Amino acid sequence: MIKDSEDRYILAIESSCDDTSAAVMQDTRALSNVIANQDVHKAYGGVVPELASRAHQKNIIPVVEEAMKRAGIHKQQLSAIAYTQGPGLMGALLVGNAFAKSMATALDIPLIDVNHMQAHILAHFIKDERQAIPEFPFLALTISGGHTQIVLVKDFFDMEVIGTTLDDAIGEAFDKCGKMMNLPYPAGPHIDKLAKKGDPDTFPFNKPKVKGLDFSFSGVKTAVKYFLQEETAKDPDFVKNNLEDICASLQKTLVNIIYDKMLKAAAQYGIDRIAIGGGVSANSSIRNTFYQLREKGFHIYIPAFDYCTDNAAMIGIVGYYKYLKKEFSHEESISRSRFPIS
Repeated sequence: MIKDSEDRYILAIESSCDDTSAAVMQDTRALSNVIANQDVHKAYGGVVPELASRAHQKNIIPVVEEAMKRAGIHKQQLSAIAYTQGPGLMGALLVGNAFAKSMATALDIPLIDVNHMQAHILAHFIKDERQAIPEFPFLALTISGGHTQIVLVKDFFDMEVIGTTLDDAIGEAFDKCGKMMNLPYPAGPHIDKLAKKGDPDTFPFNKPKVKGLDFSFSGVKTAVKYFLQEETAKDPDFVKNNLEDICASLQKTLVNIIYDKMLKAAAQYGIDRIAIGGGVSANSSIRNTFYQLREKGFHIYIPAFDYCTDNAAMIGIVGYYKYLKKEFSHEESISRSRFPIS
């Protein structure tokens, strides 16, 4: 049943990986955005799919209840329920899928399935005084532990991937290199923090030569691996004594790879609006490097930290725009571990 009301309240659920999140949207404004992290994966140095699924099952009810409580509304006021259909870990996705379908059926309100990668891009449209809203068309750079893509965004649901990683995502490169230096998982934030105290020109790492607008990060990981092996063979305390400089040098290399590709994309398509999203967009070096482009006439958009990592508010904003178009899903809709953005 579609509710006719001036106020549209959408409950959004995100469970694509290792964060269980629920948010309540009032049109484009997030009334709440609750995230439950899963610390259980730290002991394994990466996300364990089966453990993630179990944690989602444990967390989803209290997270939804807290989101509704913070929003200050009752479930009978909800206009629809949006959830992440994919891409992501299948077991994790199924938890959110089943919960969203059950609740939507019980309340007799529409169900809306959402592409996780579209959500990272449309997170820029969440109404928030901390962030500006880009105009169409713009170039979107989505960077996370599982994805690295350049997307030409012509409208809310008219998107085209024009560049993607050929192997690893940039977030995985950060984490895997951090593991080589015995940094805690996820290593990205630790590298960012240590890099601020280091010299980024101490250890130059070669950037891979990839044609077009595509990326490759496996070569950087391999270069770091052999570099550390060679240096620690000469000095067992090399990493410990040079950790900040190594992190700074690694971070500069990874940031320059995506920076150069975005400049190439901007020139190729004649677009000076760049929107960056995904968990790795929280990296301070990425933010500072791209913000400097404003001096060259570029318009740079990066969401507030709340909307960078996986969160339900970004699912909710997609749900809102699909609600306006009456693009609802059905009870037979399935989760998709792979889900092209276009």
